[in-house]
Amino acid sequence: MHLLQAGVNLVYIRDILGHSSVQTTEIYAKTDSKQKREAIEKAYIDVSPSEEPKWQENDDLLAWLKNFNK
Repeated sequence: MHLLQAGVNLVYIRDILGHSSVQTTEIYAKTDSKQKREAIEKAYIDVSPSEEPKWQENDDLLAWLKNFNK
């Protein structure tokens, strides 16, 4: 775990431990909650726009779209 937490590649850890497969090493390489949080933060993408789309300012377009609801 300490090697993984220090950023050592899992392939190198596999070699050090003498495992024949990285999948075997993965079984023993349980991540702690800090690593999980950091991985989620790295993968996070803000999907909500910070400003309103231009089409929402177009009253004619909005009126035309509302006609489909009738």
